[in-house]
Amino acid sequence: MHYTCSVRGVCSRTVSFDLDENNIVSNVEFLGGCHGNLQGIALLADGRSAEELIDLLEGVRCGFKATSCPDQFANALRNTLEEKALLELK
Repeated sequence: MHYTCSVRGVCSRTVSFDLDENNIVSNVEFLGGCHGNLQGIALLADGRSAEELIDLLEGVRCGFKATSCPDQFANALRNTLEEKALLELK
C-alpha cells in the first residue's frame, strides 16, 4: 500500500513510500529538501523492513535542529505501522 506523510521541522514537506504486507519499504520519495541526500536515503531504504529503518534513522539530527529528514521518515514509518496495526484489529 502507498502512504504519504507530512513531516515537520525539516526542509522537506512530505515523504511517501510503499509498504507491503511484511512491512518492507519501497518507492520512497521526499518532496522538497536536499534532493541528493534524500535520493540516497530513498535508495538505501528500498527493500528494508520498516522496523529496521526506524531503528537506524530515529534520532538523527540535522545541525542544531531537534530532528532531520531521516528522523521524520522514521516517525512516518512508526506512525504508519501503528495505524496499520489498529486497522488490523478491526
